[in-house]
Amino acid sequence: MSRETNTLGVKKYTVVVCDHIHEAGLEMLRNDKDINFIMAANEDKVKLLDIIADADVAITRSSTDIDDKFIKAAKNMKAIVRAGVGVDNVDIPGCSKEGIIVMNVPTANTIAAVELTMTHMLSCMRMFPYSHNHLKNERVWKREKWYGHEMKGKKLGVIGFGNIGSRVAKRAASFEMDIIAYDPYIQPSKVTDLDMTYTKDFADILACDIITIHTPKNQETFNMIDEAEFAQMKDGVVVINCARGGLYNEEALYNNLKSGKIRFAGIDVFNKEPAIDHPLLELDNICVSPHLGANTFESQYNIGTQAAQNAIEAAKGISFAHAMNLPIDESSIPAFVKPFLQMGQKIGFLASQMNKSQIIAIKVSGQGEISNYVESLSTFVAVGAMSHNSGDTINYVNAEFVAKEKGIKIESESLNESSVYKNLITIKLTTAEGTTIISATIFDDNIQRIVAIDGFDIEVVLKGDMILFKNSDVPGVIGSIGSILANNSVNISDFSLARNADSQALAVILVDDIVNDAVLNELKTLEACLSVNYAHL
Repeated sequence: MSRETNTLGVKKYTVVVCDHIHEAGLEMLRNDKDINFIMAANEDKVKLLDIIADADVAITRSSTDIDDKFIKAAKNMKAIVRAGVGVDNVDIPGCSKEGIIVMNVPTANTIAAVELTMTHMLSCMRMFPYSHNHLKNERVWKREKWYGHEMKGKKLGVIGFGNIGSRVAKRAASFEMDIIAYDPYIQPSKVTDLDMTYTKDFADILACDIITIHTPKNQETFNMIDEAEFAQMKDGVVVINCARGGLYNEEALYNNLKSGKIRFAGIDVFNKEPAIDHPLLELDNICVSPHLGANTFESQYNIGTQAAQNAIEAAKGISFAHAMNLPIDESSIPAFVKPFLQMGQKIGFLASQMNKSQIIAIKVSGQGEISNYVESLSTFVAVGAMSHNSGDTINYVNAEFVAKEKGIKIESESLNESSVYKNLITIKLTTAEGTTIISATIFDDNIQRIVAIDGFDIEVVLKGDMILFKNSDVPGVIGSIGSILANNSVNISDFSLARNADSQALAVILVDDIVNDAVLNELKTLEACLSVNYAHL
């Protein structure tokens, strides 16, 4: 297919819209003289593969999977714009391999999600959907049945004080509620400057009258509210989730709603959707909606126009806003660099799991030939370190901006002194709770390995689930660790041990299974224990 030209004879850029977006976004594409716009939302997905063959950019939503077939068919694709926040249907590593930039539109539905949260909160407090149904559908006028509760004076616990959580808190404050926020990854002043209470103690949140959650969904937050947390809540608590399915353990949520421990719940999202047969729907003390967080005309307008603008700028090479990846032009860099960039992101992610607190500074050092690429390394490390608590909002393009916004200092340095390793990268992550230093390299076998952690010389393969156990260097500790893990049916795949001059030891234990908090807490009870951390790579 020959490429179309504009009135000046310049070749146009082809943008294919694979799924439906707001008409205003389509109009932007139609009106740009440099864009050849193809509307393919109603086309068969097999035929779509032929349509995208010569496209520069594609705009998608959840109905089109950006999988291996799509990527192979998109021979000239520069970028893919996901019109929305989630990118679960996009093979980002596959796109990166082919040099395709993946972008999303993360803030377009912020207000819609905030207002839906307030809708659920009010509905739960006044049982509005049920009183409406009683009168509208059953034609029963029974005022005495529908005594609700006022929001004024109630304690609202906000888990996650980011773009959405902070706005929910501001709106709740106008109802004269007492706001308590929990977010270990922000500066407390972000909360206290609003005359709200910041807490590092999760028990303060569990003591609230109403609890609303606004975090990304990751290993740390999945099922973060389970039976143990529900047990600590006050009787008659109201819980809200308009963020991600699975942040509340749904079985535990069901049990506590049924028992009356939870008076009411407002749920917009489920772990598996569509949730038309979910047990929660059987209960009469829950308000539900079918994942409507982005379902306003205004947010759809914002999503459509922002997606179109991003697609136009990406096609022309002007900018790649909210890029989720960074394609590497392997012709312009030595082949050995890309694995080091990937490893840098991994150890940044690892360090943030070991040191879960507000990040203050990230420093990246390089020794050997890799030191020539230390600035690029610092970007990858920063994305890894900040993605643990920033979810979908952090990417290679906005990493520096997000760090500046959060008050995080990013430094890089090239070290000339000789090392026992051909190439070595070291990251120093400083948080409000302390400092974590990790060094890593790649040997000739192409396996990424940690070679030092916080002053301990220790060699560990950089993958899988790992427990990091620091202890006083006394006899019997290894046996005690092994017994606890065995009693909890946790299989050890590798065990590395190092000692320092201060009579301390560090064990890094690779395990075959996900380790729950109960096992980690049991390890902490060992007398010699100094600290226990768990990470998943």
